[in-house]
Amino acid sequence: MLDVEKLREVQRRLDEVSALIQKPAVAADPKQMARLGPEHRELSEVQGLIAAYEGMLSEIGDLRSIIEEETDDEFVRYAKQELEQLNNALSNAEQELRVRLIPKSPEDAKDAIVEIRAGTGGEEAALFAADLFRLYDRFAADKGWRLNVMNTSASSAGGFKEIVFGVSGQDVYGSLKYENGVHRVQRVPETESSGRLHTSAASVAVLPEAEEVEISLAPQELKIDVYRSSGPGGQSVNTTDSAVRITHLPSGLVVTCQDEKSQHKNKAKALRVLRSRLYERKLHEANAERDEVRRSAVSTGDRSAKIRTYNFPQDRVTDHRLDSEFKNYPLRKVINGDLDALIDALRTLDNTERLANL
Repeated sequence: MLDVEKLREVQRRLDEVSALIQKPAVAADPKQMARLGPEHRELSEVQGLIAAYEGMLSEIGDLRSIIEEETDDEFVRYAKQELEQLNNALSNAEQELRVRLIPKSPEDAKDAIVEIRAGTGGEEAALFAADLFRLYDRFAADKGWRLNVMNTSASSAGGFKEIVFGVSGQDVYGSLKYENGVHRVQRVPETESSGRLHTSAASVAVLPEAEEVEISLAPQELKIDVYRSSGPGGQSVNTTDSAVRITHLPSGLVVTCQDEKSQHKNKAKALRVLRSRLYERKLHEANAERDEVRRSAVSTGDRSAKIRTYNFPQDRVTDHRLDSEFKNYPLRKVINGDLDALIDALRTLDNTERLANL
């Protein structure tokens, strides 16, 4: 049986959000509406499930009264059949509500900054990093999200030693956070004349994008250097000092951005990345004590952990966090941006673990 007080809390919060949205000042504020709109939609859906759940409880009570009081055997038999079906439906509705009532991380609704870096494997790793970028680019396009590249370091063969990009839209971080970790590829490189299978890797870091009000950066904490941007092999691609390097002196974090021709645009993008890295560090410190108690294999964001293997000869993607029944997916679909089934399986596993710890 569900906690009645939790169900009432949903209605109370829905009433609060509905009242806020109707205020002219809030309705005219895009940032507040971007935060409250999705919450209102989510609460309305949950409230609909609660209404259906409570309706089932009422029907079950009526059927039990009929079974106890009715003398017509045929009518009682029919009522018992209805009761059995309703009890099964109630059990399913209760399970769905339990999952929907799990407190969501406030970071899930945020935009994200994604950093892909080539790992072991030389040029092949850089080419795989480019494949991963195209994967996320297509996935974002299918979701209706906006993706903008913030910084790149290209390799001579056309891949990326590093690429950093922002993704904005609805529940971006809540979906992409499952991509945190080391991605491994097994395939025969185009440059391999002997047809030998290579194993390479790239790391993916997904950061919740921080607002200025969440992470303030004092000018005296920043060392800002400008220089000429360069392309593969070190050749100059710009004749002005447009590239920007920002060092956050208290933490030692360094962010560079050179993709824009404007120094001001590069500086703005670098500050976005820096805020998000500091925000992630802040979250990690705040959650350290909790993580000692409950370490989720799904959403810890451990970039050192190998999470997925892309096996080209076998046309298979294997996610190592999932049980054997759900761990393998068609490579061609995944590499072309079809991540929905994979992310749904990881989210289900995450919710199951969180539900078990409530």
